[in-house]
Amino acid sequence: MRSPKSMWSLETLGRVRLSKYFYMRDFLYSEIGNMHQVRNVPPDPDLAIDNGRRLCVELLDPLEETFGRLAIRSGYRSPDLNGYGNRNKLNCAANDNPIECHIWDRGRGEEAIAGTSLAIPWFTDQYENGRDWRDLAWWIHDHLPYSEAWFFPKLAAFNLVWRPTPLRTISSYIAPRGMLLRAGQEPDESPAERQARYADFPPFRGIDLP
Repeated sequence: MRSPKSMWSLETLGRVRLSKYFYMRDFLYSEIGNMHQVRNVPPDPDLAIDNGRRLCVELLDPLEETFGRLAIRSGYRSPDLNGYGNRNKLNCAANDNPIECHIWDRGRGEEAIAGTSLAIPWFTDQYENGRDWRDLAWWIHDHLPYSEAWFFPKLAAFNLVWRPTPLRTISSYIAPRGMLLRAGQEPDESPAERQARYADFPPFRGIDLP
């Protein structure tokens, strides 16, 4: 019996459509892999596809239909690639770290996980003109079934994570740094206060793409 890996070519894998707007190829590019010549190929492509599809359908497609084009910064990472990045202090969590979301094919059932680092150009422009990153964080909290989100100073890029049972946590490396929302915690801002932050955002899924 062939292993799952042998059933796929990298070209075939890249053509797999994960959702209305995303293909697997969108998530396979890696600066770390290219610079350090470490292959980024899933040991279990079928599982990576299954979990990646949930990430795209439930979280990324709604973002695309609200804000327009997304910029994927770091998507899928193979265990070899992510482990290399962790050992060499390249901003990758350890492979067995519960917050490591880029290895899509490491868990099934309630242990499943898939995440990506992305920027939203529409919001990046506003952030670079002084807008508070928490405006987007609370929008995500109020509109998407996310599990974890954490924000970074460059571009207001953020990691966005899907799990079967969401944790609903938000943290940031942008001031005010730290945890904005812990699992099981209620937001410290009321719904009205949160909505006022993003009152000028585009309508949710308001882009009618063909």
